[in-house]
Amino acid sequence: MDNTDKQAQDTNKARATRPTSQEFKDFLSTGWAEPDDVRTTRSAAAPYAAARRERLSAMFSGKRIVIPAGDLKVRSNDTDYRFRPDSDFAYLTGLGADHEPSAVLVMEPRGTADAPRPGHDATLYLLPPAGHDDEGFYADPRSGEFWIGRRPGLAEFEAMTGIATAPLTDLPSGLRLSAQPTKPVHKALSEMRFVKDAYEIQQLRDAVDATIDGFARAVKELPRALEHKRGERVVEAAFDGHAREEGNAVGYETIAASGAHATTLHWISNDGQVRHGDLLLLDAGVEVESLYTADITRTLPVDGQFSPVQRKVYEVVLEAADAGFAVARPGAKFLDVHMAAMEVIEKRLTEWGIVPPSEDPESKLYRRWMVHSTSHHLGLDVHDCAAAKRELYMEGVLEPGMVFTIEPGLYFKPDDLIAPEELRGIGIRIEDDVLVTEDGCENLSVALPRDPDAVEAWMARLRG
Repeated sequence: MDNTDKQAQDTNKARATRPTSQEFKDFLSTGWAEPDDVRTTRSAAAPYAAARRERLSAMFSGKRIVIPAGDLKVRSNDTDYRFRPDSDFAYLTGLGADHEPSAVLVMEPRGTADAPRPGHDATLYLLPPAGHDDEGFYADPRSGEFWIGRRPGLAEFEAMTGIATAPLTDLPSGLRLSAQPTKPVHKALSEMRFVKDAYEIQQLRDAVDATIDGFARAVKELPRALEHKRGERVVEAAFDGHAREEGNAVGYETIAASGAHATTLHWISNDGQVRHGDLLLLDAGVEVESLYTADITRTLPVDGQFSPVQRKVYEVVLEAADAGFAVARPGAKFLDVHMAAMEVIEKRLTEWGIVPPSEDPESKLYRRWMVHSTSHHLGLDVHDCAAAKRELYMEGVLEPGMVFTIEPGLYFKPDDLIAPEELRGIGIRIEDDVLVTEDGCENLSVALPRDPDAVEAWMARLRG
């Protein structure tokens, strides 16, 4: 018997052991107290989400707009991943956490095709929770209260969001996502999300603050990481556990890369050892309940002090980051931040004599040691606004309210025969989250030390 057959048999056996008599059903449907946690107040996000819907409505006058939350995704057999709604859905409804599988936001244009009127009427279509008198209450492992706990009802979602609600079964017949302006809407929302409103900025501040605390917790676990055969996992577990305690989850898979693993940009296996003398590159972010995430990186000396060669590389990366900060202000182009950082990287690597000569000024051979961009927008997605037009993203002009990262790095892979031997195996990235203000920018993650002396002092304090 293969595994699939056995799982099917186990599921059928579980069904067979549940009583099905009417007496049993009647017994389970009675004797329950009314819930004492009914939600009746508007969420803090609701007025901001309403304003976003109005802006989107003006862009698609006369068009039906459909934004699904998405469905539960199977991890294995009959086990689902924890649900996270689509970011566009969260942006337009203000719902965060795990609200709400299979929900669909529909914005119907007012008036008729012959006589359209400005604006849209929004309805949130949801799966109503199974009541105590519904067999699904105890028989549905995906949505039954006995299995997953109490979910808000339609009236509660309407109270929280200010959006009219209806059962998912009332979704307009014949509604096909392929017939809606899905891609144009997604692109428009990406471009709307460039500039954060006051609610979003506060959520990002909260996410950054929680992330900084998570870095401190991870550093405190370094002595145990040194003793464990998979020390990177010790670091990852410390941060990820903190993210679940203080937020919704991590905003992306934590990178806990020690030693030469730090030269791999997205090292998420985190199955390596943490050794004395290593640098640990920790790239991590807490996603708060509203689903906004931080994205911070620090490269830390495992023993608490940088070696001379580690410090030499670190100081170049820090200088490049500071050059990016210096040009991040209203009126500058998003790409200017990258170019300023790259100017430093090119200058210092050329001074070190490791960049081969080239007659082509556009060859940019120094990029061998930093192949990624310096910045990306940040918000509901760690790489926010990704569907926006390139000319509005990379060539876009910075405005107050934009939030993005500044994260230069240098990565000398252990098998890089062009790099000096003393640099091989060193990977360093310094990443901060930046808010554009009226007259410059604010480093939201400034409370996490970045100067090498300050990093060493901070680690010493955490270790007592």
